[in-house]
Amino acid sequence: MACMEREWTVEESVPVAASPDEVYAAVSDLRRMPEWSPELFRVWIRDGGEIAEGTRFVGFNRLGWRVWFTTCEVTAAIPGRAFAFRVTTFGMPVALWGYRVEGIGDGESSRLAEYWHDLRRDSRTAGIASLLGRVFTGVAAEDRAELNRRGMRATLDRVRAALEG
Repeated sequence: MACMEREWTVEESVPVAASPDEVYAAVSDLRRMPEWSPELFRVWIRDGGEIAEGTRFVGFNRLGWRVWFTTCEVTAAIPGRAFAFRVTTFGMPVALWGYRVEGIGDGESSRLAEYWHDLRRDSRTAGIASLLGRVFTGVAAEDRAELNRRGMRATLDRVRAALEG
């Protein structure tokens, strides 16, 4: 049986009938993330204030009966264009999540892309981070890409529905 190459990056996108600024405002509002994500159920923002590059937050996640948290830092916050954050667990790199927004047509519509890069490779802590991921989430590192692809589709559909509704 041939072994499939592990996926390290996933990206999904949807058109949204809303301006790039409106789309960015939705996906960059960390307090609203639990509305969009099928895994994330709560966010705690350190120092509570404005969300900008360097903002640190904790994401509380759930899959079935399993609950875990990750620590995150916003790495890009460019209004109307891009929002991204790096995820770590116990100080070890796990992933980079982000959104890209581009205007399409008359500027009153956008393409919203969500992406994920697995950072659990090429470091001395990659194996430990992968093992912790398996223990806490019940998902093997090599299966995470497909789970995230499904989650992204759900997230993007929820963002689109909220903005178009």
